[in-house]
Amino acid sequence: MDRVRGNSAQPPTLIVPYRTLLVLCGPAGCGKSTFAQQIVTRNKPGDFQNTMIVSSDTCRALISDNEANQQVNRDTFDLFYYIIGKRMYQNRFTIADSTALQPDARQRLLDLAERHHYYKHLFIFDVSFETCMQRDQQRKRRVGEQVITYHSSLLKQALLDTPGEKWDGRSLLNEQSMNAGIEVTLK
Repeated sequence: MDRVRGNSAQPPTLIVPYRTLLVLCGPAGCGKSTFAQQIVTRNKPGDFQNTMIVSSDTCRALISDNEANQQVNRDTFDLFYYIIGKRMYQNRFTIADSTALQPDARQRLLDLAERHHYYKHLFIFDVSFETCMQRDQQRKRRVGEQVITYHSSLLKQALLDTPGEKWDGRSLLNEQSMNAGIEVTLK
């Protein structure tokens, strides 16, 4: 697994094929959505668009008008995977923005990517519990300490499990490397 370093003047560059699924994996409050948005805004206008980000929160809001409504998770993820599959069918670069902390969630994304012959890159957000809690307190929609504690334990297991999963590339991000950002170059 590549550890992304954030102490150089230039942001690190990840070169991936256009037919790539970038999967973001980490606890609530770790900065996944902000990171996804930075990928879009830091890269060439015209090559990257907000529509490249498929967010489980957005899917939840589309279904129930409330991105915090956990009662619609099944429908939310049906829509999430459906949109990702349709984007792949159209050969579109896609960023999957969900926690992806459960092995079955990552496997479903891997299966979709393999079915569509996509390059699969996993970004794991190894961000401290304290940082996630601090960021959660600053958010409009808070998930709370109990959820972040649970997500942190799932993250520890994901760090152990993901080396055995069939990702074409894996990158480990921490607070410093996320602040440096990353430039994605499509080939």
